[in-house]
Order: sequence, then C-alpha cells, then structure tokens
Amino acid sequence: MLQLKINQNLLECGTDEAGRGCLAGPVTAAAVILPNNFTHPFLTDSKQLSAKKRSELKTVIEQEAICYKVVHVMMDEIDKINILNASILGMHRAIDGLSSTPQFIAIDGNRFKPFGDTPYKCVVKGDSKYLHIAAASILAKTYRDEYMTQLHEKFPHYQWHKNKGYPTKAHREAIKKYGPTAYHRQSFSLLPKQLKLNV
Repeated sequence: MLQLKINQNLLECGTDEAGRGCLAGPVTAAAVILPNNFTHPFLTDSKQLSAKKRSELKTVIEQEAICYKVVHVMMDEIDKINILNASILGMHRAIDGLSSTPQFIAIDGNRFKPFGDTPYKCVVKGDSKYLHIAAASILAKTYRDEYMTQLHEKFPHYQWHKNKGYPTKAHREAIKKYGPTAYHRQSFSLLPKQLKLNV
C-alpha cells in the first residue's frame, strides 16, 4: 500500500511530470494536495496502470483532491532551457497554481530546485511510494496524452495518438519521411545517426 504523504501533520503536495523522453509535444507537470482521509485501492504509479484505469483515477483525483494544477511547458521553452530545467519549471508552475499553499513538497525523482523557502524532499520512484505523487503522475500523464491525441488530428503521419510523441520506430520513420513539425523538440536527436546518413 502506498503511504498518503511524508509529513502527516502538514499540508503537503505531491508533484510529478510526464513526457520528458518524448521527441514532440510539451513536458507536462502536475501538483496535487490530497485530503488526510484519502485512500484508494489501486492508485499507483501511472506507468503501471492501463489508460482506462488512469482515466478513471483522473476523475477521482479531480473530485477528491483539496486542490490540483496541471501545466504544459512547450517545446520552445524545452529547447531554450533543456528538458530537466523545463520539467522543474513545470512543477514550480503547477505548485504555484495551487489554490492552497503547501507547507511541504514531495517530488518524484532526484532533481529539484527550491520553491521559495518551502521545504521539500525528492523521492526516487516516489510515484510508487506516495499517493499524492502517484496522483500527480496520473494527472500529468492523462492531460499530456489528451493533448497529444488532439495534436494527432492535425499531424496524423506521426501517430501521436499511439506513441504520444515518444521515439517509437514509426514516429522516427515519419520524421525521416515528412520532416519535423513545429511541435518537435529541436534540441533533441530526432533521428538516430544511422538514419540521418540516408536523408
């Protein structure tokens, strides 16, 4: 069973992001504060859940959270400041957008920058240890997936409704054939070296 949060007596938010390893689309961050009596039998790391379960949990989290915020950091910012900084910036913006100010921040992963003077802790694999980080991972993933599925309507060649911008074989072959779009991250290696030689 996942624990609710790190500090039982503080108003604590969990934060996570989705889409760091993608070639296209934003990196999406979420911050969530859950009530002290929150429990759920299958809330865990979004990567371990089916799309259907994530969608069901998204509704539960949005209804039951004290507050939550989801933020997209777009490609131009990712290219300007790099993906790690963009991920942290997204988490900062999500925390800043919460309607209640957290007294403590729990972050998935091992990298963060101070958010004002609010105390925080990075937790490796935090989305499989704490409910509020798991909730943030689910919101970040579902909102980002919805965004990429909508983009697929404009750019069907890249199959973003399936790969969500991740570097699948089909995605890379479409980049090779049709070139990158404005939604591709120019600072990323969009094609492996051996494919570039043939272009």
